[in-house]
Amino acid sequence: MTLDWPHFTPALSLVGGVLIGGAAGLLILLSGRILGVSGIVGGLLDAGVASAPRRWPDIGWRLAFVLGMLAAPASLALLAPGWIPAARFDAGYGTVIVAGLLVGFGTRYGSGCTSGHGVCGISRLSPRSMAATLAFMAAGFITVFFLRHW
Repeated sequence: MTLDWPHFTPALSLVGGVLIGGAAGLLILLSGRILGVSGIVGGLLDAGVASAPRRWPDIGWRLAFVLGMLAAPASLALLAPGWIPAARFDAGYGTVIVAGLLVGFGTRYGSGCTSGHGVCGISRLSPRSMAATLAFMAAGFITVFFLRHW
């Protein structure tokens, strides 16, 4: 195994981790909510369903969060071109679609996603989040191993 030095970005990764941790901390301190991106987006999508009650304050913060997630890298790309490495997919559209569906199913089945369980749950020492994080990390390692070597 070799390290891909040209794409190794420890400084950007550290800054990104600090920003994610800070956002998670601020969200729980200011609103009492856990930063789980799948739950935030899911709640935003559920709010548009006719049977769901319209909760505009709930929709507002969720929409602001999602727009902020989209605006931050776009702003960085405009203000500091070249800082963000180009995205590279080593898979076809079919693989990406199947992977996305599996991740979506897994977040519903596991009652959370990597941000909810991996960042917030582990920091709260939640046994359920620790088990979930171990499970999805192991599944990811196994999947990459089989896709790369078989």
